[in-house]
Amino acid sequence: METTGLARDDRIISAAVYRLDARGEVEDHWYTLVNPERDPGPVWIHGLTSEVLEAAPLFPDIAAEFAARLDGRVLVAHNAVFDWSMIAREYARARLTAPTRQRLCTIALSKELGLPLPNHKLESLAAHFGVVQERAHHALDDARVLAEAFRPSLQAAARGGVRLPLLECRPLTEWTEGPARPRVGYQPSDGHGYARSWRASRRRPPCPYPNPGRYEPGGTLVQGMRVAFSGDTSVDRDLLEDRAVEAGLHVATSVSRLTSLLVTNDPGSTTSKVVKATAFGTPVLDEAAFCHLLRDVTPAGRAAVPPPAHAPDAEG
Repeated sequence: METTGLARDDRIISAAVYRLDARGEVEDHWYTLVNPERDPGPVWIHGLTSEVLEAAPLFPDIAAEFAARLDGRVLVAHNAVFDWSMIAREYARARLTAPTRQRLCTIALSKELGLPLPNHKLESLAAHFGVVQERAHHALDDARVLAEAFRPSLQAAARGGVRLPLLECRPLTEWTEGPARPRVGYQPSDGHGYARSWRASRRRPPCPYPNPGRYEPGGTLVQGMRVAFSGDTSVDRDLLEDRAVEAGLHVATSVSRLTSLLVTNDPGSTTSKVVKATAFGTPVLDEAAFCHLLRDVTPAGRAAVPPPAHAPDAEG
């Protein structure tokens, strides 16, 4: 997919689906533009202008066709939690529910396979398997590239007996209203200047890993660590939490003596979580540092990589 941005109220502007059989062979593919009913966001990335999208169908117009291609399938995507979040919100806005019940992230699968990739970009995964990108940031070509890179990944997992990292796709069940962002040439449908946003149910299955204790400033995160979030984040909070869960961390709704780490961009605030973290001596990281550490979380049962000598302060 291509979208107007990364926030909760951003919209899908193009979508492509390659359907694969159990062996990873292509069955068919589909592509559509979508009118987001607002400005298209970073045109310099995706190349889709307001003029191009003006005549495109609205999401409710393509929702049935999209759902038919998702029904009974596993949603495979690169950074799948983002794709699922955007899809689920679009269906929620249309007062519908996406039929997908499982997703598989090719970033997580590449980690399970131990692929020697320099980073987690789609272009790196494609290069590893010799797949040529023709139009980066075009939904149809990105879907083709991912399908061609997923096939050998799927086969390698089968040969090596590697468990596929399947995760549940939770439908969005709660919605709230708040002030709308300025939208070019678009009047909110409710006529009151409010934009609706949806939040998934936060009831999560228990973290399967024991809590290894507190985060050591300058070291690595370890699966099972209890992480709490406080305040505004540049990345959608739900997305951050889902990334943490997929990495094997326990997302806590409050701060206690057992909390391993608090993530906040405002460590000087007086929110209850920050106050408790200060009282308990809980380590604090900002969002950027936390996202950097999420790239390489130490598996449960292994010792965390110790911080280097004279490690910087956790709030730095």
